[in-house]
Amino acid sequence: MQQFDLNLVRTFVLLYETRSVTATAESMHLTQPTISYSLQKLRRRFGDELFRRTKNGLMPTTTARELYEPLHAALTGIEAAVSGSRQFDPATAHTAFTLCLSDLGEVSLLPRLMAALPERAPGVTLTVRPLDVVNVVDQLGRGEIDAFIATPLLSSQRVARVPLFTEGYLGMVAEDHPRLRGGRVTRIALAAERHVTVFGPAGQEGPRKALEAYGLLDRVVLEVTRFATLPYLVQQGELVAIVPRNVALVFAAEHRVRLLELPLDIESAQVALYARHGHARSPAQHWLVGFMHEVLAEVTE
Repeated sequence: MQQFDLNLVRTFVLLYETRSVTATAESMHLTQPTISYSLQKLRRRFGDELFRRTKNGLMPTTTARELYEPLHAALTGIEAAVSGSRQFDPATAHTAFTLCLSDLGEVSLLPRLMAALPERAPGVTLTVRPLDVVNVVDQLGRGEIDAFIATPLLSSQRVARVPLFTEGYLGMVAEDHPRLRGGRVTRIALAAERHVTVFGPAGQEGPRKALEAYGLLDRVVLEVTRFATLPYLVQQGELVAIVPRNVALVFAAEHRVRLLELPLDIESAQVALYARHGHARSPAQHWLVGFMHEVLAEVTE
């Protein structure tokens, strides 16, 4: 154990989370040969290959999977003990961050971030990329992005999940819909209308599951891939859409649409911020996670 230093623990944990020698080297500000040498020391120490090279990156062995949780917990504890020494001054820093957001996030959450940013961090800039749920964990591990916001529950050990808020749903129709009036709708009236839904890996499954549960799935006449298209489709016709509450309020303020309370039991969406684990974040990324949580967790309050 005298030869087993903290850098080896950090190397192992980062290799597990990034699945890449290159990304681990960049995170630790070391060369790739240095990381490869550390990996060889880890293999000798544990008498196991630990990681196998595949076309999708380094895949952990059974031994590596068993080691990850205790080593990750130990590293997180050490990180928490020394985090007070990290320095990042948002008032003077000139830093760029890259985020992944869905179209919902760009419409309803990004404006909140940008409204708060000039006062708190005037030198910080953001780049937003489309949310690719299938590959976003790998993008985060490789350091291509700094954080992302998603509704699907991602249980990967490679990322830290920070809950933001729980979101319900509203119905949305044209402001002058010929049959649906006021701010509520009955189930019978809803069953008589034609519906539009959103389909895709980044879409929220609650509305579609509710329509299916209440026998209304056959009333869906259009499926689209982005929530942002819904107000344009709804305001010029007689379609009914089910929309997350926060973005529905944004749509109602900017389009000729009306919102309705629904008679359906729809599973709420759990919106969360995902980032690298604390031990793998830079001081700037620590600040970013705190800033995003402080601003966005207030959405439903």
